[in-house]
Amino acid sequence: MNETLKKGFLLGLGAAVSGKEKFEGKLREMVDKNELSQEQAKTMMQSFVTKGEMKKDEWNSRQYGQTQQMAKDMGIATKEDINELKSRIAELEAKLQQ
Repeated sequence: MNETLKKGFLLGLGAAVSGKEKFEGKLREMVDKNELSQEQAKTMMQSFVTKGEMKKDEWNSRQYGQTQQMAKDMGIATKEDINELKSRIAELEAKLQQ
């Protein structure tokens, strides 16, 4: 399973790099043909980078939620669960010492 995830990640990374290179090439071509100014090409590139960052954040958030749900389904304690238990133990210890 771990190898499959690794291959999937590398496939996605390769596709992203390839897409970026093709996009940059197309922008360069359009600038060379005077279809776009250098500034317009930079703005377009920045726009796509910004959209990519927003999508990455969305995917990270979704992945975090799915991971949390999977841990819950499997009965695995999350970091939040452990911190909550530590807090409750500290409260109980404080009450016992009184």
